[in-house]
Amino acid sequence: MAAAASKDKIPPHDDELERATLGGLLQDAEAVSAVIDQRLRPEDFYANANRRIFEAILSLDGKGLRADIQTVVQELRALGRIDESGGPANVASLTTVIPSSANIDYYVKAVQSYSLRRALLRVASEIGAKIYDESLEARVILEEIQQKIFDLSDNRNILSFRPIGEVLKETITIIDNVRKSKNPITGIPSGFESLDRLTSGFQPSDFIVIGARPSVGKTALALNMASHMAFGRNNISVAFFSLEMSNIALVQRLISSEGMIKGNDLRSGFLSGGDYGKILQVCAKMYEAAFYIVDMPNMKLMDLRSQARKLRAQQGIQIIFVDYLGLISHENVMMPRYEQISDISRSLKGLARELKVPIVVLCQLNREAQWETPTLANLRDSGSIEQDADLVLFLHKKQNKKNKKKDEEEEPVHSDTIPTDLIIAKQRNGPVGTIEMALQTKFAKFTPLFKEH
Repeated sequence: MAAAASKDKIPPHDDELERATLGGLLQDAEAVSAVIDQRLRPEDFYANANRRIFEAILSLDGKGLRADIQTVVQELRALGRIDESGGPANVASLTTVIPSSANIDYYVKAVQSYSLRRALLRVASEIGAKIYDESLEARVILEEIQQKIFDLSDNRNILSFRPIGEVLKETITIIDNVRKSKNPITGIPSGFESLDRLTSGFQPSDFIVIGARPSVGKTALALNMASHMAFGRNNISVAFFSLEMSNIALVQRLISSEGMIKGNDLRSGFLSGGDYGKILQVCAKMYEAAFYIVDMPNMKLMDLRSQARKLRAQQGIQIIFVDYLGLISHENVMMPRYEQISDISRSLKGLARELKVPIVVLCQLNREAQWETPTLANLRDSGSIEQDADLVLFLHKKQNKKNKKKDEEEEPVHSDTIPTDLIIAKQRNGPVGTIEMALQTKFAKFTPLFKEH
């Protein structure tokens, strides 16, 4: 008999549907694997007796034994839960609830639906109590709501498998389409052909790290990539989280690199008539682009996740850039910094998988990478970054070691064009290597050092 939330606060449940599910499992041993794949769990049963009986069925399945009335009763006795299950008579009565297991999928879905409603009630109750706790920030509560709702959804995804023959058909179709299109880029093009040839573009769900020492060009490279995606012929929807630069400064950088206008001239206002014409052309191209800037200094991790989910849901963003990792604030300020960075790194990797978009995060390298070619060990504050990342790119400015000075943070730059190596230090699904680039400092723009073919 179905029950719903009412005046006496009985949580939503249906005891008959729960018993029908158990009866179907006792009649058809093959159905046990099916309901496990559907992620039916003991906690989905409201009645304690039904929950204990299902636990016994799962225990038998784990031992490779068939579940029937006798084996379930014996397993309940072995587990010391025969009384909690309502006794042998209750177990035996389950097989009379339904004539067959034909509709067990329907029963399972119904039981899970009631379980989800009860879970939502618990979340609502917990959040309702926290709303009145003035020691908690409203944004913290909002993030907790989002995370709890996502967890409920994620934990109920149906497990499945596919035969290799079925996957092969899709794989051959993809290979054939790439062959016909003559375009090996299967992800989002970065705008640099040599890089895209090695990576096939930035892939959905990938966590991508761009590391460099200060003032080597991390932001310039990220903006060059983002502008190629958003303002080029591909019309990719881009979100750029800027924790270091204001949105005005960011757009000025974009105008400078896109229009090949000196950044100093833009900031000082000393522009020629030709320059102003270029600005108008660039702005016309940029105006309608799907390029979203999130300018929030001291951004907390929960803020970033919340905004990213909103942009994905409302604007359909296809890639996220974060400038940069070291400026993201963790909610737990008492945690050691390396643990904070590890947690942030794992969270961003999880967010990329959740949203099914590449997330490109800029990261500073430690001082040892100033003069030597950087390695994964130079990623600052945490070894977790190199583990979580699917693709790690380093920018390394070519230097003259004779000019090295003790404790010098940066060597003064006088050249308008700086040879810079773009190093693929890690690629989970592809080769590593080095691409020679040149940074045109006047325009904050990277170009290939040699002509790309």
